[in-house]
Amino acid sequence: MADLKTDLKAHVRAPSWVGEFRAFIMRGNVVDLAVGVVIGAAFTGIVNSLVKDVFNPVIGLLVGGIDFSNLFVTLKGPHETTLEAAQKAGAVTLNLGLFVNAVIQFLIVAMAIFWMVKALTRLHVREEAKPAAPPAPSPTEVLLTEIRDELVARNNAQSTTQG
Repeated sequence: MADLKTDLKAHVRAPSWVGEFRAFIMRGNVVDLAVGVVIGAAFTGIVNSLVKDVFNPVIGLLVGGIDFSNLFVTLKGPHETTLEAAQKAGAVTLNLGLFVNAVIQFLIVAMAIFWMVKALTRLHVREEAKPAAPPAPSPTEVLLTEIRDELVARNNAQSTTQG
């Protein structure tokens, strides 16, 4: 039985793409992208609340008390006062307010990303501006320095014995 298992393992090989896929997943860029997606999903909830609970009431107040989430046009079906009631009644609606909310959310996310990229770029430029430590001398340079020092020492020794 043990020989059969060993024999099967010898004949069953993983497809060649499995190794490539494993290497692809473990690359830093893919992991960074996954982290970005998770953070983006969490950030979306914050932005949605900011638009719905903070910006829309203020903008609505400034433009005469309009609630953007209930700004819609009924194309077919019963005319209702709220979008939720119209949708429950089966009306076909053009949801302009929800579109305005989505545009505001997009602009907030775009601005946040802009400032984040700007800050990261500034940090990256500061890192590049720092002077790097001089590179260590190569083995050839070390050898030439030792030869030079030996020649100088010999010349000094000859000068003191002759003088």
